[in-house]
Amino acid sequence: MNLTQHNIKIVHEKFGLIVDETFVNATQFKLFLKSIQGCIELKEDLTFFNGTDFLLHIPIAHLLNSIITTNVDTYKLAEHLINKSKLEAPVTKD
Repeated sequence: MNLTQHNIKIVHEKFGLIVDETFVNATQFKLFLKSIQGCIELKEDLTFFNGTDFLLHIPIAHLLNSIITTNVDTYKLAEHLINKSKLEAPVTKD
């Protein structure tokens, strides 16, 4: 079973890492990226609230002075289980 993870990082020269979020749902990731792009194009502050536990407000001046990067990683359950079993293996003599 493969799981695709979408990650976005927003790094500001003065404040450092502002956002480091991972999305499993590609549609939510796309909507978040579109909201960031819209704020940059319209010169508006980025304000985002998911309705439960994530609130983000970045003034446009700081957003424009930030580096924004995204990436997509494929997380494989089989690799996770192999690595986990290596960690749980009994100690052996070499």
